[in-house]
Amino acid sequence: MTRDLRTARTGAVLTFVLAGLLCGSMTVRIPALSDKLGLSEASVGVVLLVWGLGALVTMQSMRAVMTRVGSRSVLRVAAPLAAITLIMLALAPSFPAVLVASGLFGMAFGAVDVAMNAQGSAVERAHGRPLMNGMHAGWCAGAISAGLLGAAAIAAGLPVTVHLTLIALLVLPAAAFAGRTCLPDAAPSPGRGGTAPATRRRMPPVVYLLGVIAFCAFMVEGTIADWNGLYLRDVLGAPEATAALGYPIFEAGMLAGRLAGDRVRARSGARGMMIVSGLATAVTFGVVLIAPTAPVAVSAMLFVGVAVATVSPMAMSLAGGATADPGPSIAQTGAMGYAGLLLGPVVVGFLADVATLRAGLGVAVLLGVLIAALAWFLPRSRTSAVPVERAPRELSMAA
Repeated sequence: MTRDLRTARTGAVLTFVLAGLLCGSMTVRIPALSDKLGLSEASVGVVLLVWGLGALVTMQSMRAVMTRVGSRSVLRVAAPLAAITLIMLALAPSFPAVLVASGLFGMAFGAVDVAMNAQGSAVERAHGRPLMNGMHAGWCAGAISAGLLGAAAIAAGLPVTVHLTLIALLVLPAAAFAGRTCLPDAAPSPGRGGTAPATRRRMPPVVYLLGVIAFCAFMVEGTIADWNGLYLRDVLGAPEATAALGYPIFEAGMLAGRLAGDRVRARSGARGMMIVSGLATAVTFGVVLIAPTAPVAVSAMLFVGVAVATVSPMAMSLAGGATADPGPSIAQTGAMGYAGLLLGPVVVGFLADVATLRAGLGVAVLLGVLIAALAWFLPRSRTSAVPVERAPRELSMAA
């Protein structure tokens, strides 16, 4: 391994850490932003929806952008913009200003998300072995750090404006460094008129299959993030402090699963690993739903995190190997995945209204089974990292 490859891998992991830190910092201070501006719960929901829609719109548009300029150029612009728009969010003096800042932050973050996964795919290809799970572990580390720093800021009485501004100022130079370590993307094969074919025709069918798998995985993650605390408190009667432990424990499980995920994938292959992960998600979340007490449910959340952790990183990795140019295919898979992140909490809320919260959360069990069923149609290969020149043919035939 050359020094440049080691540096590129370090920079890619750092980018994931910074993205998790930015997103997690916003999430942990949402209550403070609400108190600062006197927002209702409905208004907070609108702010989060605008953020998600901004990210989703950018992700969908990134197919063409990534084909033209590549992940390196996008990251060098979008990562600093994400930090700057977080400052705008922190300084926003009114609800309309928060909506504008939230939408801009979501758009910048959507560009970062697609580009960092495409850069991860480029690094993975250069190394010739699976690395994407380890990079996504960086996201978990950033999100957990955001929670710890947020808790410390709250305990110290640090205003939300100061806290988020300091986080953004910390991220800016680190993002600039990470941008300098990026590898160039693989050059796409030109189509007629010199235009990359990814912008003119549909992706290979497997990209959309991977998008649906990512949709299911992100829907599980969004459901747990938004509803597990309420379930632990209102259904199982946990104290507020105990209920608050569910999500960080889930994230800790995700971190552990992703740290080990690349080694497991190298031995068992992505297809078999996804099937097992989907079934394990269904079983472990089933334990959460039938748990008689909150401590049992909270403990089970660790194993849910381990089970679902590797599904979305592997979907991104395989999408990056499905075409000669990974950027557009990762953009398509990422956009479909994040739609699940937005839709999941809404579906659970609707089902909770017409039935019970426990019944609504049962969707996560069904999604785990669906992940396993869809993964059955992926390539029957034990190859840990499909070579670039073989990826389009093998993955397209599998669809």
